[in-house]
Amino acid sequence: MFRNCSLLVLFAAIIKAVNAVTFIVPNAAGAGGYKYAPLDPAPVGISFEFFAFPSYFTNVSSTNQCLANWKDLTGVWPPIRIGGTTQDRAQYDPSTSAFVVYTVANAADAPSTLTFGPSFMTLAANYQGSVVVGLNRGKNNIANTISAAKVAVSQMSNLLAIELGNEPEYYASAGHPITSGGWSPTTDAASQNNWAVSIGSAVDRMPIIQAGNSNDASGSPLTWGAAELIATQNTTVKQYVKTYAHHNYPGGTVTSLMSHSGISTNLHKFDGDIAAALRQGKPYVFGETNSVSGGGAASVSPTFGAALWTMDYVLRTTYSNISRTYFHHGTVGNCQYCFWGRYSMGAPYYGGYAATAFLAKGSYLTALDDGKTNYAAYVSFDASRAPLRALLYNSDYFSGSGTRSSQAFVLEGITGNSVRAKRLTAASAMSRQDQGQLPTFGGQAFVDGDCTITGTEMYETATVAGGQATFTLKASEALVVYLQ
Repeated sequence: MFRNCSLLVLFAAIIKAVNAVTFIVPNAAGAGGYKYAPLDPAPVGISFEFFAFPSYFTNVSSTNQCLANWKDLTGVWPPIRIGGTTQDRAQYDPSTSAFVVYTVANAADAPSTLTFGPSFMTLAANYQGSVVVGLNRGKNNIANTISAAKVAVSQMSNLLAIELGNEPEYYASAGHPITSGGWSPTTDAASQNNWAVSIGSAVDRMPIIQAGNSNDASGSPLTWGAAELIATQNTTVKQYVKTYAHHNYPGGTVTSLMSHSGISTNLHKFDGDIAAALRQGKPYVFGETNSVSGGGAASVSPTFGAALWTMDYVLRTTYSNISRTYFHHGTVGNCQYCFWGRYSMGAPYYGGYAATAFLAKGSYLTALDDGKTNYAAYVSFDASRAPLRALLYNSDYFSGSGTRSSQAFVLEGITGNSVRAKRLTAASAMSRQDQGQLPTFGGQAFVDGDCTITGTEMYETATVAGGQATFTLKASEALVVYLQ
């Protein structure tokens, strides 16, 4: 009996080893024939809907703490962007003392028109990280936009860039005045270029414009994309451009959203635009993004699966040379994809936190996998090009019922006798903190209402033998491995 049990154990170990996915950790950034991407000091950012921005910083106690949690990891406050659909409904009013002025029939609604005053820019100026401010182009009142831009430049020492309009491909259907003579990618490009030079010269700053800001991801090359826009720009226009931006909302089910191969496929749509921007020596960013457009989907966006998507999406965008990724936050209290709100934490915050913890204070990133399976492996490197951390992701979907599968990951090329790791996990991919199913990262969670960290920090330890260590991840889990 003992002999049979021993044989079964041995047989199970052999099967596990055969089925393991194996990755070799390069001994230095630039080695091993992998593609490497440089890291921004704070690649994970937040986008706030224009009209809701003041509320997030004056009425939502979680905001500063959630951002500070990331700052504590990186040493740098996360970048923020203020914009969205309501930036093209907003007119600057120098006489109002209010941040924003609008009326809505229901608190869950976004206003159809609004005004904002100088205090809006003062509030933005108080943030300790960089800020991109989106201003109105749709109403075709360039004088008003110049007035707002001058206030932003004069008050905001943290101003990174100004956007001139949000998602212009939708201007015609929205009935914006700027489209009265006809509207297409060609006419939009001419408009963008003219406004960039006019605003840039009026505020006497270059570069200052975050150009593009479209959401359409159709066509190859992209229609309404950066490559298409750059082809219309002369040297004068380009000198005012700080960054090129696009928006992205992949959508889908939890299963399709969190799929590692699906994430990789989605991001390849932007390869041409990224390359076009980099040829100009300009960063390419996702100025607005999240899981499902329109504030998110209740069955998808608040789930732990969306948290895993957030984590892997951040890493794959960064690996694709997208410098920063701004996750959009809409109407307070009516936002399924928001990382936090007035009362409850959203599970996706955990994915953003885990990605930030993995990338923190790194200088380079590579992916060890080809993006064609459910299993991902990344390595970050420090300024001396030494391996800093690895991140492993099992994107097999677990609904919460039945048997939860697991996958062995083997990392080769590791130094030392052991390594520590933190696990990102939850009861299932469908877990939601607002329904009492808290995710954890390294045994810790974030408190509803104030975003403080609770729980005892937990590290797992893996033995390294012959430069190799094995890690087991259940379906719908991730692991950050600390190599230093």
